[in-house]
Amino acid sequence: MPESKPRKKTARAAQPTSATQAHKPNPVWFKPVMFGLMILGLLWIITFYISEGQLPVRDWASWNIVAGFGIAILGFLMTTRWRS
Repeated sequence: MPESKPRKKTARAAQPTSATQAHKPNPVWFKPVMFGLMILGLLWIITFYISEGQLPVRDWASWNIVAGFGIAILGFLMTTRWRS
């Protein structure tokens, strides 16, 4: 039975090394904003419960909980982009 010819490997462009693929660290403001959003969201919800729905925004009623969680989730989503 005849054997097939091996394929020739073509010269590829030089692949970047791991040092060039390394990501730059986050800006200085990133961590304070990230933790600030998480804490602000928590404080928003605590304020809503302690004030029995009168604060932070009276007209929003129970939507204040959604606003607090939304703010906190933005902070948690920022953790996915955190690089040291």
